[in-house]
Amino acid sequence: MSNFQELGIDEQFIKALTENNIQIPTEIQQKAIPFLLQAEGKDFIGQAQTGTGKTVAFGLPILQQVNPDLKQIQALIISPTRELAQQIAKQLFKFTKYADKKIFTEAVYGGEKIDLQISRLRRATHIVVSTPGRLIDLLERNAINLENVKTVVLDEADEMLSMGFKADVDKILGYTNSKKSNTWLFSATMPIALKEIIDEFMDDDAFTVTVSKDNVVNEAISHKYLIADIKDKVDVLSRFLKAQGEKRGIIFCRTKAGTQTLEKQLQTKNIKAEAIHGDLGQRDRDRVMRLFKSKRLQILIATDISARGIDVDNLAYVLHYQLPDQLEYYTHRSGRTARAGREGFSIAFVAPSELNKIADLERDLKINFEKIESI
Repeated sequence: MSNFQELGIDEQFIKALTENNIQIPTEIQQKAIPFLLQAEGKDFIGQAQTGTGKTVAFGLPILQQVNPDLKQIQALIISPTRELAQQIAKQLFKFTKYADKKIFTEAVYGGEKIDLQISRLRRATHIVVSTPGRLIDLLERNAINLENVKTVVLDEADEMLSMGFKADVDKILGYTNSKKSNTWLFSATMPIALKEIIDEFMDDDAFTVTVSKDNVVNEAISHKYLIADIKDKVDVLSRFLKAQGEKRGIIFCRTKAGTQTLEKQLQTKNIKAEAIHGDLGQRDRDRVMRLFKSKRLQILIATDISARGIDVDNLAYVLHYQLPDQLEYYTHRSGRTARAGREGFSIAFVAPSELNKIADLERDLKINFEKIESI
């Protein structure tokens, strides 16, 4: 199948997809959409790496199945972070630009006044996107009505568990299963704790799709690496960043402490860079992201978890100041650049002892790295 019409997507959504430069379905979209469009009463498990288009894979079938004339919440999407919840809601809004009738999506999450969100939920709402903790808060207050929810999506399910949300997810699924809702689960990996959730809350005959790790990295990204001893890393990075001028990019570190240290090191070299990490308060995080999205801040430093859900167009580069621990995180990181038909590059800063990791990435992701001799 080569286009979304052939997958069964209505014309009312095709124009918006084209406008957002989404024209050729990815593998997960090709495999998931035809089933999900007909999935009434059936559960679904989709395993695919981050950055492969899972939001489109579940978002379009949900939009197509919603009845706009019913002023009720008909679908619930659970995501691990506030930023990802906002991103999903934003994408669904874009896809409904030319819809025959208005479909309303509301995102609810921690870090914003719950009374304000309750007030918004009193308006006509067809789809709710929520973080686990905030949804539990709303349920305990009887402030959200999920009686008519037909479909529940767990997006980035493995991340939810790694962030400590298993008890919340169990509670949510225990509630929605009692209402006979379908459960669609999307995840990059299948840890034991996630398999336990599948065994307890999903049908034994749930339709399962697994997307190969091959060919999931955007071909418009140029992958490069340079060798730098730890003592020279900051100087090498500083030279690179100063050479980029006004171009924007993200620098990834493995840990919160790593982002904080690098932020201070760059600022002492008169490079304006700010970090986001788990210890940053929501108000400060929002301030940094406003600066970055408005182009008043060129350089963002992030951990893999803190960057989840960040959606910023026209990033020129992604830098791996520290290589990720997990293979799929490289795909997730590098996918921040070269969006919407643009080109971009991903550069890994590696110590001599880490060259084997570059070889592993080349082999497992079927990509080629170019060595940079100097900056």
